[in-house]
Amino acid sequence: MNRERYQRQIILNGFGIEGQERLFTAKVLVIGAGGLGCPALQYLVAAGVGLIGLADDDLVEISNLQRQILYGSEDVGLLKVEVAAKHLRQLNPDVKFVLHPVSINAENALRIIKDYDVVFDGTDNFVSRYLINDACTLLKKPLVFAAVSDFEGQLAVFNVEDENGTKTNYRDLFPVPPKPGEIPNCVENGILGVVPGIIGTMAAGEIIKIIAKIGKPLTNKLLHYNLLNQQQYEITITPSNEYKQVLGEADFMNRHKKNITETYLEIHIEQMIEMQNNPATLIVDVRERHEFPKLDSNVYKQVPMAEFENFAASSIAQQNIILICQHGIRSVAAAEILHQKLGEAKNIYSLKGGISKWRQFFLTIRHER
Repeated sequence: MNRERYQRQIILNGFGIEGQERLFTAKVLVIGAGGLGCPALQYLVAAGVGLIGLADDDLVEISNLQRQILYGSEDVGLLKVEVAAKHLRQLNPDVKFVLHPVSINAENALRIIKDYDVVFDGTDNFVSRYLINDACTLLKKPLVFAAVSDFEGQLAVFNVEDENGTKTNYRDLFPVPPKPGEIPNCVENGILGVVPGIIGTMAAGEIIKIIAKIGKPLTNKLLHYNLLNQQQYEITITPSNEYKQVLGEADFMNRHKKNITETYLEIHIEQMIEMQNNPATLIVDVRERHEFPKLDSNVYKQVPMAEFENFAASSIAQQNIILICQHGIRSVAAAEILHQKLGEAKNIYSLKGGISKWRQFFLTIRHER
């Protein structure tokens, strides 16, 4: 460890060489190398966290560049974790990286998370948040949680005891997961780029505090921040009796079985391509009419979510119905609406990852050629 690199924080009262050594021997897992993960990663690496795991299966998109500041135009189409690690190694060669180019799911969460001291959840969907929370709770791992939308952000620290020996988790704050598509994320609502920059940097601060044992982390509290008026406030989180604790690995697996449900099937772009020329297949784009990219109306029928209830109640000739949107969020909500109307009479599918994954697929093919 090059002490000169970290001299400005080593000389801090209460931090010292002990704090720096704790950072250098720590292992932090950052899940999501996006708008929140990018600034958190930069400051954790600069501070000298010894080993950082990067978990993300996405490729860099041009729409990411407005807020995901680790990437440049030349990185579009490349795997985020690889690009991030490349840039971060240049920032600090002292830090080691472990790349997990996967989506965290029920099959791999416990295996990956168990090797780290602190976990940062920088994901943008509720399925991942509840899964990561339950895995960290089961493994007794400190979890720093962050979320952003519009001009606002939230930050909390879970699975860390306060001075009274009390610790809470994400389910104490939100016991019941919302239905798919019920609460829009930043993909649907939009986000000002500096907001995840601010919240992601604050998250890095919480991680450093936990590791270095300085200050008072946001244990059992949710910090809410509003950029427009620069106001912030804290909500105290108390243990809730409105949910069941995850009791073991089998319970965790049962709770988080995904992809195949009784109502619809999530499919990948390769599967959709195989099905789309079948006359018995109808592909429905549930995005709003102003959204880009525009799709060929001869192949994709556009039915915005505001009109979807009427469409679901209409007579649909095709047996296979594939629903698509920008990122695979609204299409899941549409699939559930369609199932409520049609029951088991039709085969209902949702394109996993949406048009975003669709574009990445063809961009990858172009790069390979």
